Amino acid sequence: MLVYDGDCAFCTRSVRFIERRISRHPRIVAWQHTELEPLGLTREMCETAVQWVGVDGEVSSGHRAVARTLIHGRRGWRVLGHLILLPGIDAVAALVYRWVARNRHRMPGGTAECVLPAAERTAEAPRPDGSGGATL
Repeated sequence: MLVYDGDCAFCTRSVRFIERRISRHPRIVAWQHTELEPLGLTREMCETAVQWVGVDGEVSSGHRAVARTLIHGRRGWRVLGHLILLPGIDAVAALVYRWVARNRHRMPGGTAECVLPAAERTAEAPRPDGSGGATL
């Protein structure tokens, strides 16, 4: 299962891409519409990164959750998912994921609702009310 932020327009748009382009995708749910505790997830985890919960209960976050989702797909997507998890590429993918997560409100389809919780915001990130950003 892939658990994403249903209040974030960028995240929702990304999920729609998965649903359209990856014919064999896992169950996808917004964290706001599911019970987190039985999945081993917390609200904080889900506010800061996409989460993957495997059938065995294993939880992967961020870029690793994306990789697990891709591995669930057909051949080309599966290869890409495995590549993301390779040493070296895994570290770069983690950096890229964190940058995208911090800037998702600026991505195509992003809105003020895409801003991370205060502890995770960059100094430039606008607040949902449109006023300034948080100071780190």
